[in-house]
Amino acid sequence: MDIAEIDEEGMGLLFYGNGDVTRCELVEGQPDVYLLEVKIHLERDTQKVPAPGQFYMLKSFPSGYQYNRPISVYHSAYENCVGGGKNVFLQFMILRKGQGTTDITKQQPGDKMTLLGPCGNTFEVPSDAVMDDSKNPEICIVGGGIGVAPVANFAASLPENTYDFYASFKTGAYGLGYLRAKNLVITTDDGSVGIKGMLPVALSKEVLQAKGYKYLFACGPLPMLAYLQKVCMELGIKCFMSMEHRMLCGIGACLGCTINTKKGIQRVCKDGPVFDGEILEFPAPPKRRQPLPEGVEPDLRFNFKGVEFKNPVIASAGTFAYGQNYRGLFDVSRIGGISSKGVTFEPREGNKGERCLEVVGGNMNSIGLQNPGIMHYIEHELPALLELDTVTMCNLAGSDLESYVESAKLLEKTKVPAMELNISCPNVKGNGAAWGVLPESAFTVVSAVRKVFSRPITVKLGPDCPDIKKVAMACIEAGCDGLSLINMYHAVAIDIENERPFFNNVHAGFAGPAIKPLALRIVYDVYEEMCRTLPEEKRVPIFGIGGISSWKDAVEYIMAGASAVEIGAAKFANPNVMLEIIDGLKDFMKSHGYKNLDEMRGKAHIFMPIHLANE
Repeated sequence: MDIAEIDEEGMGLLFYGNGDVTRCELVEGQPDVYLLEVKIHLERDTQKVPAPGQFYMLKSFPSGYQYNRPISVYHSAYENCVGGGKNVFLQFMILRKGQGTTDITKQQPGDKMTLLGPCGNTFEVPSDAVMDDSKNPEICIVGGGIGVAPVANFAASLPENTYDFYASFKTGAYGLGYLRAKNLVITTDDGSVGIKGMLPVALSKEVLQAKGYKYLFACGPLPMLAYLQKVCMELGIKCFMSMEHRMLCGIGACLGCTINTKKGIQRVCKDGPVFDGEILEFPAPPKRRQPLPEGVEPDLRFNFKGVEFKNPVIASAGTFAYGQNYRGLFDVSRIGGISSKGVTFEPREGNKGERCLEVVGGNMNSIGLQNPGIMHYIEHELPALLELDTVTMCNLAGSDLESYVESAKLLEKTKVPAMELNISCPNVKGNGAAWGVLPESAFTVVSAVRKVFSRPITVKLGPDCPDIKKVAMACIEAGCDGLSLINMYHAVAIDIENERPFFNNVHAGFAGPAIKPLALRIVYDVYEEMCRTLPEEKRVPIFGIGGISSWKDAVEYIMAGASAVEIGAAKFANPNVMLEIIDGLKDFMKSHGYKNLDEMRGKAHIFMPIHLANE
């Protein structure tokens, strides 16, 4: 059971509040490493100051992320204040990597940021360690990359010349300013500082043995720590290692930052981050794919039942109108295709009242399928769409079976190359239900449209149904050529001043980055269901939709089983996002050796489908 960190009066020992940024600047010679300095004020003398090895949970203002980021303390100092309390001066080494650390590195002197800490346990010198600067050190300290920060903080707390320090970097060196080591050895991958090569060129098993170290303290990349653990155990050297992990709370409550050890599952934030190296279990290193040979370009083309897309990045219906609005911002011909604004048989004015609302993680919208109707679309909007140098798909919606069929008959007479059949919109005659909620109704509408439209059809399904896998299988049985997964989630917002729903229709669609994990799960599950139950010739491609805002998101969808991806709300914030996704996807395929999309599709699945096993 955890012991509460409180003083005799029941007040918390940790700090949570705002700190003042006094410095945030790029470390010389490093493209992505920053030194951040923050001052915090402790109101009570009982509150903790950080010890070597501990970390704080940091969050910047403003921030594009929700949770605090765990950052180890690189250096700290404090001064007592008149009347009680302390001012604590903290330094952190920040590697700009994801959105959270990127936002933190944008801080300027005078800015405020949130801190929680100090968190975790500490580095401690064993009681029997000899700390004599006249003898060869018994203590070896190792830092790799940004992992140099916590061990450098620990080293700075030790007497001068009582330890040796080894630091390993890709290029250059940093975080060594407070060291008083007897021997400082630096390795760099590119040879820019110290010895050229990775850590083992300077700290081999033979060197460790010859030096006679009894204790080793380390922090850095997992492969480095695994290497050190192995040689230390072989030589009988006691080792202590600081681990990293994604965190939510940082204080041991959520149980989200656990790692497997020989003593069971343990929390990095509370049981660590410093662990006895003997109990750690390191996963096998991932197999690295080799990049494509120099001069070989990946093939991004996607063939949909004879309709060839130059790449798999498509503008999602409802977010790109009829293809003309964004032409003034970027070259539309570069994207793979356009799913046009949803069209119905009859013209629709759309919903009255408020239509959009920004919320955490995305937006809510209640447009109401505003469109000029199928006849106007065929005569005016479609010809302009077809003139664009990219594939056009007509997104067809309807209110009843007859309207779907009659619209499809009219589209059959046009040159539109493909249709996206939207059956996740309200069905007026079905008391507000959607055609795509149940397998039976989905089969009915898809088979009816299939009879009158001869070109490729992908069916767009929504997530709000009892079993989307069954609905998807029914659509395939009815003759569709693809599945568009997924439409928006139904959501509600409340106007608290007027004590009523924000939208006139009460329910609205919820889209944006927040739905990506939910939509990705559906793509993953439906692809798996197809592979488990259908022979290869009956499987259909999946158009992945939902929260895609970067090339990494697109890769996730493709590895989950998607053949193409549709980009929606992300374009509102960044009109160039589709071009960035195309370029990022291409670069990823080159660096990871994927010659085409087929080689990457479904790679994330951990099952062996029955039919695939026999192919």
